[in-house]
Amino acid sequence: MVKYHKKEVLKMKQIFFICVLITFILVSGCVQQTPATTEESEEKMIVIGLSLSDMRVERWQTDRDFFIERAEELGASVIAVSADLSADVQESQAENLILQGIDVLVIVANDGEKAAAIVEKANEAGIKVIAYDRLIKNSDLDYYISFDNVKVGEYEAKGVLDVVSKGDFVYLGGSPTDNNAFLVKEGTFNLLQPKIDSGDITLVLDVFNDGWKSEEAYRQLKAYLSENKKVDAVVCANDGTALGAIQALEEFGLAGKVPVSGQDASLGACQMIAEGKQTVSVYKPIKTIAYKAAEMAVAIAKGETIETKQIVNNGKVDVPSYLLDVEMVTKDTLMNTVIKDGFQSYDDIYQNIPENERPAKD
Repeated sequence: MVKYHKKEVLKMKQIFFICVLITFILVSGCVQQTPATTEESEEKMIVIGLSLSDMRVERWQTDRDFFIERAEELGASVIAVSADLSADVQESQAENLILQGIDVLVIVANDGEKAAAIVEKANEAGIKVIAYDRLIKNSDLDYYISFDNVKVGEYEAKGVLDVVSKGDFVYLGGSPTDNNAFLVKEGTFNLLQPKIDSGDITLVLDVFNDGWKSEEAYRQLKAYLSENKKVDAVVCANDGTALGAIQALEEFGLAGKVPVSGQDASLGACQMIAEGKQTVSVYKPIKTIAYKAAEMAVAIAKGETIETKQIVNNGKVDVPSYLLDVEMVTKDTLMNTVIKDGFQSYDDIYQNIPENERPAKD
């Protein structure tokens, strides 16, 4: 049997104690890691993918900014991308967003039919999709938020008919790949068709416009005017097409003499309304829809139940939907609509109007 000196025994006991202490610290450290990791997981930031059709139009820049503002207020982050009017680019960008591990995908579809493939890929990844403003058709879409686009069309027609109710009318529509273009046209013709049937109105031009482009609307109306030189009213599907129409009318000395409609209440349109070149636009409260969509996206990411007001069938399923109301904007209502809401400023709208011809600011 090996005998140890007392000092050696004491030293061995000290070493044993130190080993036990180190082991305890290491084990304790491992045990403490678990709740910290869980806490970090619970606090993981929600990431929302926002896929926009394009950013050419002032309207979509405003939507993006308000959406991001509200999402960040709610503690989420947003990855926003623009497809530059390409359905293929939008699909590729959406795939990339899905691979980045977003929690919810919000889409302003460039092509309401082709975007169904994006919904399918998101579904496969367990990511819910909100169609923003434009319906995505024939897909297992989760939610849809937009405005009452039929009413938009009705207001466009009403604004023009309040000025001219007979004669040669032109209809410059939106993009045939956007379901909203058909809804807006449906609303417009709810009012125009009875007058067409009675003979009060002759529809001399009725066209769609790929991409809602101002330059295409300009080309379409200019081509008609070059041959006919007569038009009594131009119903345009949005402010972009209205801008193109007004440019064509100016070349023929008709700007301000022929009523023109639009939608979106863009700054340019509001300025032209103040100047008398555009008759009516339709104000869609962008902050309202953007904030609501962001709130829906965050709630969905948290697994909360979303209560909706309407159901819209997209050709495959009934989609839980929010359809917000709209307002007419004319020269007489600028102050009580877009200016009152802070959507456009008084000084910006009336910058081209002499001060003595402007309405009272208060």
